[in-house]
Amino acid sequence: MTTPSRLTPLLDEFDFARQRLAERLAGPFLDSGNGQQVPVGPLTDAEYLWEPVPGCWSVRRHADGPGPRASGLAGAGEWGRDVAEVPNPVPPPFTTIAWRLVHLSEMLALRADHTAGSHALDRADYRVPGDAAAAVTAFTEAAEAWRAALLGIADDAELDVIGRSTYPNGSDPEDAFIDTVWWVNQEVLHHGAEIALLRDLYRDWDGPRS
Repeated sequence: MTTPSRLTPLLDEFDFARQRLAERLAGPFLDSGNGQQVPVGPLTDAEYLWEPVPGCWSVRRHADGPGPRASGLAGAGEWGRDVAEVPNPVPPPFTTIAWRLVHLSEMLALRADHTAGSHALDRADYRVPGDAAAAVTAFTEAAEAWRAALLGIADDAELDVIGRSTYPNGSDPEDAFIDTVWWVNQEVLHHGAEIALLRDLYRDWDGPRS
């Protein structure tokens, strides 16, 4: 199937963003942006769950309950992601690498389902990883699922269909699909940059490592 012309640059941007984040998470090298290959080690469990300031939102065992100012833990399995009822707390809690990465993976997996799957999955169905390796794998799988959903778009006209994605945790049902695609890209780009910064901060942090 030929990729619709208006989707091609957005698909290229998504591929660039997810590859940058994947390299930043798993290594062994990261392109610095000017072609230099910078060594980077894989994300550790300590980094994944690191709370650099008090009151962070993160992923936690359901048995331990939600974190500060969270009203619950979203997700299936042993672990869940801190969430709150709308409106969210103001100012927003600082979030860990774990929270940001799970948020991205959940969003990609659920949007893939609500575009090209059962159109039924919600946050309660998403299995939240409690360790770094599983979280990186989950991100890779979710990104592949979303990309496959994009490749199923038949033509440019389909990009203008309102509600082509029925994802319930955003404005997708009221948006043209091309706007949803753009939104997903900016989510991967900005959360990927945040995760990269947190990795840099952890590397140079001189506090306790436990």
